[in-house]
Amino acid sequence: MESAGWHPASWREPVARPRDLFTAAYWADLVTEAERGLLDFVTIEDGLGLQPSHFLDPDERTDQVRGRLDAVLVASRVAPLTRHIGLVPTAVSTHTEPFHISKAIATLDYVSTGRAGLRVQLTARPNEAAHFGRRTIARIEAYDSPATRDVVTDLFDETADYVEVVRRLWDSWEDDAEIRDTATGRFIDRDKLHYIDFEGRHFSVKGPSITPRPPQGQPIVSALAHDTVPYRLVARAADIGYVTPYDADEARAIVAQIRAEQHAAGRAAEPLHVFGDLLVLLDDDPGAATARRERLDELAGQPYTSDALTFAGTPAQLADLLQELQGAGLSGFRLRPAVAGHDLPAITRGLVPELQRRGAFRRAYEADTLRGLLGLARPANRYTAA
Repeated sequence: MESAGWHPASWREPVARPRDLFTAAYWADLVTEAERGLLDFVTIEDGLGLQPSHFLDPDERTDQVRGRLDAVLVASRVAPLTRHIGLVPTAVSTHTEPFHISKAIATLDYVSTGRAGLRVQLTARPNEAAHFGRRTIARIEAYDSPATRDVVTDLFDETADYVEVVRRLWDSWEDDAEIRDTATGRFIDRDKLHYIDFEGRHFSVKGPSITPRPPQGQPIVSALAHDTVPYRLVARAADIGYVTPYDADEARAIVAQIRAEQHAAGRAAEPLHVFGDLLVLLDDDPGAATARRERLDELAGQPYTSDALTFAGTPAQLADLLQELQGAGLSGFRLRPAVAGHDLPAITRGLVPELQRRGAFRRAYEADTLRGLLGLARPANRYTAA
């Protein structure tokens, strides 16, 4: 979920509701629509600067949506209004503290009764570093430029440490640390709270957390990856990696690279989902979807190019593509609605029934937690004595 949709002109469509973008009701409507379609989870975009956050330099355009609500707070507000769907807000690891994010996502897991996740993201924007004033980041030309590989690698290493701290803090309370015995006056067993004593190049964190271990034990951690260094982050630290192949051959190669990195990280036996990202424009007629894309591009003043494959066509055509990509090793998909008010209902009411007819999608929710929906067991606490 990204404001009115992923296309920069989406807010100008009749269904877009631009006056509602900064209301809780707008986000509640989107997430409940996604839950109506039995989707596993929604991710909610965020950043430390104005959109478009995927560019290294902010632009001066005033004809596109600028500004956003805090993703974690949106997820917490929507959680009590839903029962099954996972909620995965984005949090930026650069400049923020892992202690705060660990506590926030653990709280979201309690509020949602076990449906929380985290999409971790980094930033190399110098202007965003200036918001905090604690460090400077030299301007780079591109995240994948050979000249800036050392800088980018360091940011990804910092993010891997960030995730490790977050995960250790989630484990810093054993599951039965709370006694809550009014008769004896013992609320907590202090021996079951643990210092994490993390020491790394980027963080030195003692712990424990102030929030008990989340209902899932470990909420889902996910990250978007486009190249070798971010693939390594996914392999080392994530439960889900989002990737952006343009065809089945590329998907197969990306999955193989991530599996190799996973083996090198010593996680070969652990489940790791690789989801393909696609930006979608869906209509009952393929010509209508293409025409809508052209109209949006005209409103934006230029063709919109995405890091992910842009699909314009019918739900049946998209189902064909997803099944082809699944055959290349992808275990799921994260779909980006070009226009939230149009393409999200087209996913839930068009694509999902099409996949159900093919026997390729559930007909009811089959688990109460996000880990359960994704087929992931609740992990043991690393600090619990054998």
